[in-house]
Amino acid sequence: MNAKHPLLICLFGLCGLPAQADTMRCGSSLVSTGDRAFEVERKCGAPTYRDVVGYTLGRNDREEFQLEEWVYGPTNGMFSILRFEGNRLTRIETRRSR
Repeated sequence: MNAKHPLLICLFGLCGLPAQADTMRCGSSLVSTGDRAFEVERKCGAPTYRDVVGYTLGRNDREEFQLEEWVYGPTNGMFSILRFEGNRLTRIETRRSR
């Protein structure tokens, strides 16, 4: 058996996973992890969907932050899912629409 086949199978399997990025383009503007929610909304407009998904503790366990996800799209067949912790953008994920 050729050793390249298992590697190719693994690579093709990863193609179906969601991608993560540190920046996202909104028209002529860029939003980046660390941006505040109002900055993202000013640059990208109101999200298509907006959900509170839970709460998390801060680094010193004395603060509790709301976890919120905003969804933009689909644009060219892709959704952009932005996660905010305590009003700060912490993750940008893209997924192909089904």
